[in-house]
Amino acid sequence: MTTIAARRAALFALLDRLGIATTTHEHEAVFTVAESRHVKEAIPGGHTKNLFLKDKKGRLFLVVALGDAVIDLKRLHEVIGAAGRLSFGSGELLEEVWGVKPGSVTPFGALCDTGQRVTVVLDAAMMEHPVLNYHPLENTATTSIGRDDLVAFLAATGHEPLVLPCSQPG
Repeated sequence: MTTIAARRAALFALLDRLGIATTTHEHEAVFTVAESRHVKEAIPGGHTKNLFLKDKKGRLFLVVALGDAVIDLKRLHEVIGAAGRLSFGSGELLEEVWGVKPGSVTPFGALCDTGQRVTVVLDAAMMEHPVLNYHPLENTATTSIGRDDLVAFLAATGHEPLVLPCSQPG
């Protein structure tokens, strides 16, 4: 398995090849939305949370929404077309398929999922923000990317995202 530094370099190389401009802010490691609150204040754009989920048939999903979004996990399977109720994927499965550790979940992990095992679902409310922020495969930095560029990146990795209304008004 390649190192995080090598995967991060590959991520930025791909973004560069695709002509996608990003801005990355280095910071101390943050593991939760609550811990990252002070980091978010210094970086403009929509800040997010990422849910790595699996359904009853073992299909994998990454649901990406605004950090303060309210998501009804008991009904989300109906919105995203999953087979039955969803559960969180294990940390081991996350690392195996998406190439990141818990606390560093990001749509940029699509780079590592060469088998396209994960369906990426972008919350429609999040996609109203022109600039979005995600960890660049590790939680010691935040990378800002345009929403259309995020979709282009995901498509280039073979993960054409679904944009669906996953969250409820808070």
